[in-house]
Amino acid sequence: MILITGATGTIGSEIVRQLAARGEQIRAVTRDTATAQLPAGVEVVRGDFLDTASMAAALAGAEAAFIVGVLGPEYIDADRALITAARDAGVRRIVKLSAIGTGDTALGRVGTWHLPGEQAARESGVEWTILRPSSFASNTLSWAEAIRAGQPVPSMTGTGKQGVVDPRDVAAAAVESLLSPTHAGRIYTLTGPELLTSADQAATLSIVLNRTVDVIDVPDHAAREHMRAAGMSPDFIDGALDGQAYVRAGGNAIITDDLSQILARPSHTYAEWATDHASAFLEAPSTASHGRITLA
Repeated sequence: MILITGATGTIGSEIVRQLAARGEQIRAVTRDTATAQLPAGVEVVRGDFLDTASMAAALAGAEAAFIVGVLGPEYIDADRALITAARDAGVRRIVKLSAIGTGDTALGRVGTWHLPGEQAARESGVEWTILRPSSFASNTLSWAEAIRAGQPVPSMTGTGKQGVVDPRDVAAAAVESLLSPTHAGRIYTLTGPELLTSADQAATLSIVLNRTVDVIDVPDHAAREHMRAAGMSPDFIDGALDGQAYVRAGGNAIITDDLSQILARPSHTYAEWATDHASAFLEAPSTASHGRITLA
């Protein structure tokens, strides 16, 4: 039994899909089982990261677990507690999703948010693998509404370059780490094959969508107000802005071959991801997230 937390999220849902395609026994954890749309045969159970009892029940009988955690200063203890609960439930292999730059003092407070979870995994006494992905290609889905309206897309990272990574590749790395002991005790930094700015990504979308996609830089004060209006905590906002400043300064301009080593194939380019998801930028969903600003 392989347990997947965050099973309806960007990475978790793709892990579930890939594992199901391999015929693995999967238990998917979500806060709302009624709305979860997962492959047939997947066991779906309710669990909330902040409800230790629900997570302990979900973890019972699992041999391996993917721990996505929740990003933010208020969830540091929950991340650590979740990994401890997995160990206590008898889980023998843990794959922890972290983030690129974790532990880098130049990143500021956001660089510390995953550290307690990473430390808990490394000290758990079971097999562990830590995945530190770069900026997700799917973060640009937050531009879809602006693109459909013919408006410039917002950027908080200026000319900073990032090794933008396809979430499908991150999920594939997690699947391999969940299934094989080969990756135990490893920390992988997962990037795409090229360094891209926001303008580079917009230029790619212009080609893929056959429409002009311009970029407008969002100053920190405007981003701060936007996040405050969205109900984000002051600590989270400060951390998010630290992260964006780190990218603008070139701190995230990193390319590794970790994905190709794990998957025995090249990682996908942003253009490949954009081509496969072009319809998401052109067709309005039935329920949309409006004006969301994402991290890195």
